[in-house]
Amino acid sequence: MRWRFAILIGAMGLVTAGCGSETNDESAASGGAAGAAGAGGAGGAAGAGGGSSSGCSAEVKLLEKSSDFSQPGPWPVGGRTVTIGKLTVEVWYPGAPGSDAGKPSKAYDLRTWLPATEKDKIPDADNPWQKSKTFAELPLDTAHGPYPVVVFVHGTAGFRTQSLEQMEHWASRGFVVLAADHPGLYLGDMLEFNTAERDLEGDLKAIVAAAEATSGELGFLKGHADATRIGMAGHSAGGGAIKGWGGKAQVLMPLAAGGTAPGSALGSTLVMGGQADKVVQYAETVKGYEASPKKKRLVGLAGAGHLFPSALCWLENGSGSNIFEVAEKYGVKNANLAGLLFDCPAGQPNAAESRAIVNFATAATLEETLHCAAGEPFGDLKAKFPKVGEYRYAP
Repeated sequence: MRWRFAILIGAMGLVTAGCGSETNDESAASGGAAGAAGAGGAGGAAGAGGGSSSGCSAEVKLLEKSSDFSQPGPWPVGGRTVTIGKLTVEVWYPGAPGSDAGKPSKAYDLRTWLPATEKDKIPDADNPWQKSKTFAELPLDTAHGPYPVVVFVHGTAGFRTQSLEQMEHWASRGFVVLAADHPGLYLGDMLEFNTAERDLEGDLKAIVAAAEATSGELGFLKGHADATRIGMAGHSAGGGAIKGWGGKAQVLMPLAAGGTAPGSALGSTLVMGGQADKVVQYAETVKGYEASPKKKRLVGLAGAGHLFPSALCWLENGSGSNIFEVAEKYGVKNANLAGLLFDCPAGQPNAAESRAIVNFATAATLEETLHCAAGEPFGDLKAKFPKVGEYRYAP
């Protein structure tokens, strides 16, 4: 058992061990770090959506959105599962307004991410289904856009929908969002201590190249996704994976991780951490922020553990059992060791509080640079969200 514990800890690839320190400093495409300048169109009235506004150029057309970045945008969220090379990737995107009428939203089956030998252990009746506000195969809103691209990288023993509420939030506010199951890092592989296929740098290169090409299964995005305007977010080890991508991405957002490295395209960094995180200590997150290039922001959530920027603490079955309890009940292999990462402390901000803060901070950061939203988007963050324990801004 001790050797398995050691493998799990070694496989976590946390940013405190320097994960993702390699820089990917390609020449910035049009609208790089300087793209934050210009008229913004993100500050529509609350509940707006009937009008259009410009993004970072006259060619970009966006629906008006609430100036409260914690509120969902005017687009219904479409979702597709695609294959990019060896990767299974979920794509969330702005659907045509009204196209979701009368359609059921998707429910993701968490057993999908278990090893093949474990999938049938949990019966449907006890399965903690992940409900969503995503509608399968909606038509893309081609009357607006082109939409910037956001790539999300899950953490150790995570999976592509682990932070579903953030993926949907960004798509509803005018972004195309891609998140993969990363071999050697996702839940199924970690439960079997299989890290041999881990290549996060290669995964990111493949995803970005596919977003730029918009061919094959991403062909429906052609002419409507703008991969010259790109943001990246990552949780824990995923935050380490994006650290050196400032040569391509204008926005980097490591969550419960560390900081970022300088890059020719990088215009904005958002570092978020849980002040009660037992996996990546908040002090390490602060060090990462302090070492990051400007412009940068730090948001610390009071009392929050490691999983605050995900759905994992709050996914339950019909009986109120969380995903870790269900896995243990049915004897899912090595669930007890995966439970070492299940950092959901008593007294942390609840689901609604955590999501409001994370949605606000991430959307504000993305829209400031990639939609060229005017003004200072964060305002008095601690007054708006009492569960924000620390906020710093270095322009």
